Amino acid sequence: MTEIIFLVEEDPEGGYVARAIGESIFTQGETLAELREMVRDAVQCHFEDEQRPKLIRLHIVRDEVIAS
Repeated sequence: MTEIIFLVEEDPEGGYVARAIGESIFTQGETLAELREMVRDAVQCHFEDEQRPKLIRLHIVRDEVIAS
């Protein structure tokens, strides 16, 4: 595996949550900087060195509602 993708959303209770697509990895952080660290740590814990993806992609999704 060369890349793993995380879907990142704002948590209604504050901060951010990230879920890996195709893997059972979930983590959260108060800021995007903290979330990046937590994602890196989660990937390192989930995969052995030989199987660890070389790239981590964060797909940040944000809903915005505006009045018409």
